Amino acid sequence: MTLLEAILLGIVQGIFMFFPVSSTSHLALLQHWLIEEGSRLPSPASSELILFDLVVHVGTLVSIGIVFRKELAKAYHGTVKELRRGVSNLRSKHNRYLKLIGYSLLSLVATGLIGGVILWTGTGVFDSPYTIAINLIITGLLLWWTDSVDKNNYGPGDLTARIAIIIGIAQGFALLPGLSRSGLTIAIALYLGLRRKWAATYSFFLAIPTILAASSVQLLIVLTDNEPILIQPSAFVVGFIVSAIVGTGALMAVLWLLYQARFRIFSFYVWVLAALVLLDII
Repeated sequence: MTLLEAILLGIVQGIFMFFPVSSTSHLALLQHWLIEEGSRLPSPASSELILFDLVVHVGTLVSIGIVFRKELAKAYHGTVKELRRGVSNLRSKHNRYLKLIGYSLLSLVATGLIGGVILWTGTGVFDSPYTIAINLIITGLLLWWTDSVDKNNYGPGDLTARIAIIIGIAQGFALLPGLSRSGLTIAIALYLGLRRKWAATYSFFLAIPTILAASSVQLLIVLTDNEPILIQPSAFVVGFIVSAIVGTGALMAVLWLLYQARFRIFSFYVWVLAALVLLDII
């Protein structure tokens, strides 16, 4: 892998990690295109390229930390303060951060259950071009609908177990090709009454443990494969830095568009992508 290829892959990961247009396929599409153009990249299914993908994914987690640094710091200090007070009364209004952690765990459990069922039943049926195109169309419709929501009042104090579980289920279904994790979870959160800012905050907060868990599983698979890693360390470093920088800008742009109710711009993109899939152009 050349440094230029590492930069290109880092840029794509940084952009499409946060743009609600189904990021799962874009990195692989670029890898396949580079190989077809004569690149000496290893197969996208190889352990070393999977490891590179994990590194750039962690880079985009840094982006979340940068953009939401104030909220994360507040949540950390609030949690520590509540733990020092004791957790005997979880229903107390003073334990909002501990309850938030509990609700986040509920979301993650729901995601894991749905994701496990999808992986256990096999994803082959979901990889058909028509199914992917349908999912892209659904994503576009959800993104279009989000711009019409303007009277939601729920904030972090209004989060319930029911809302957390439903958002977690939505995140689990986002494993299906063509469905956007951020787009689906934000749309469901808005449907359940959460304000735009809190819907986005909860969605991207959930991305941190979700991606870390998925990356840990993939890393264990890579380490047990015992395949040689021939990609140079400098490529990993460059990909990580680029994905973190580009991801920060992309996340800020996505949040601005969401707060301004301008997500419909992404609808046109996924619908064009769906048409290209149906026409067998990509």
